[in-house]
Amino acid sequence: MKKTLLGTTALVSAGLVAGPALASDPLTVTVSGSVVTGFYFVDTDTVGGVDADDTKIPVVARNINVVASGTLDNGLVAGAALKMQLGDDDQGANGGNPNNADSVNMSELYTFLEGGFGRLELGATDGAAFKMHYSSPWFVPGNGVDSPNIYNMQNGAVTFSSRTSTFSLMAEDDNKISYFTPRLAGFQLGASFTPDAGANDPIANGFGVSPTNSAVENVFEIAANYAGDFGGASVGVDVFYVTGDAAVVGADDPEEMGVGASLGWGGFTLGGAYTQADNLAAGAQGIGSVQNISNVATRGNQADTWTVGLAYGTGPWTVGAAYFDSTTENATGANLGENSFIQVGGGYSLGAGVDVGLDVQLIEDQIGAAPAVDSTSAGVVLAISF
Repeated sequence: MKKTLLGTTALVSAGLVAGPALASDPLTVTVSGSVVTGFYFVDTDTVGGVDADDTKIPVVARNINVVASGTLDNGLVAGAALKMQLGDDDQGANGGNPNNADSVNMSELYTFLEGGFGRLELGATDGAAFKMHYSSPWFVPGNGVDSPNIYNMQNGAVTFSSRTSTFSLMAEDDNKISYFTPRLAGFQLGASFTPDAGANDPIANGFGVSPTNSAVENVFEIAANYAGDFGGASVGVDVFYVTGDAAVVGADDPEEMGVGASLGWGGFTLGGAYTQADNLAAGAQGIGSVQNISNVATRGNQADTWTVGLAYGTGPWTVGAAYFDSTTENATGANLGENSFIQVGGGYSLGAGVDVGLDVQLIEDQIGAAPAVDSTSAGVVLAISF
């Protein structure tokens, strides 16, 4: 009932603003969302005489998704997608303290048009390299080692010293244009172009133009993947390349390149990925971030990141183990940061959209020549999707 009422209100508003629709039927509005909560016991090394809390209650994946789509009279599928994040812990509102942030962000907002020609997307969303990437499987509800939602590490003032994702991050969720070809014999190509990797505010960015050299610019990404079945086994493979123009005078242009694969057979899923990122800012200032703050170019930095994992699912049960490792070096080969992440656990589906799980994390993080920091944690998670 709530979904129906919200959808009706949105359709009425759209009609008042946009005027008569060109299609015979209005677009259909669907609302969905997710939230993942947990309770963890954490044992982390003391850093600089500062102890970390030994318990933690994360509230993550706080998303509300609104999608309006429909088939037009000419057979094309058109629509718009909005993704809202509840609680701006990524950008650190309210004085820059992420623990006090309580705002609602539009993390993605874009339009799309799809037909026999393929799919076109315009707006703030992930690009082709991100969306077409395969990696190690997630077997704990709402969390995994590649781009984790829950990461129980604190190394001084930062939570990680090197990259925490094999996915392309240079223009994540920035305003872009993307094109995906139809899938032919299992193969698909995708390409994206982002004029400015720092202009991702969907509220006010219709006014003015971005100043030159304000961020990484002219980001171009191309990706290809294959998805198919062979004798009961499902196979997915991808490769991508991303490059942009550095904003800093004298800095080398940043690049990202990666591969990923996933193999499923008889309830087992084996997956892994490798990504190399060059000339992006290091650590929590960029190259290690799973968020869109990696748009700062720095000469000579290189991050090598890889992951592998194995999961098994039967009925409502899923169990697995995965490993993630990332190292960032500067132009002279000096170690800027290194982190490794082992996860063991599983999940159980209580019903449609309700999953519980057990998550054990073993993390080691090292910043430069400083001693490595170890963190061991275990906890339960409750994931709700609707």
